Amino acid sequence: MGKTSATKALCICDSGNAAERCCEPILAGVQAASTAVALMRSRYAAFATGDQAYLLASWHPRTRPNDLQLDPQQRWLGLKIKRQIAGQPDDDTGQVEFVARFKLGSRGHALRELSSFERLDGRWVYVEGTVADKQS
Repeated sequence: MGKTSATKALCICDSGNAAERCCEPILAGVQAASTAVALMRSRYAAFATGDQAYLLASWHPRTRPNDLQLDPQQRWLGLKIKRQIAGQPDDDTGQVEFVARFKLGSRGHALRELSSFERLDGRWVYVEGTVADKQS
């Protein structure tokens, strides 16, 4: 039995919102992320779907790598936002702590990171992240 249309429409970022009202318009460039959390969620969705161009475009030029290699074998399983420090629509900086679960090969992993974001030319960009711990 296939998924219902309501299930299909849920955003991959685990927000519980419909994709068309969550990450989809951000990834498509139709709208900008309004908060640091919204950008974090859209970046998770980009990792999960292999959207390398979006990941690089949403990275601060000061810290953006020249190239980004995504592992096609890595399967993203879920995202949980633990806390947000600033990063609201009227802020210029913010931090988001999250746990992202993924599977590589037959092993499950969890990545816990505190990510920093800045508003650059009116839009949120990812600056850098500090890995809090890696769990298998």
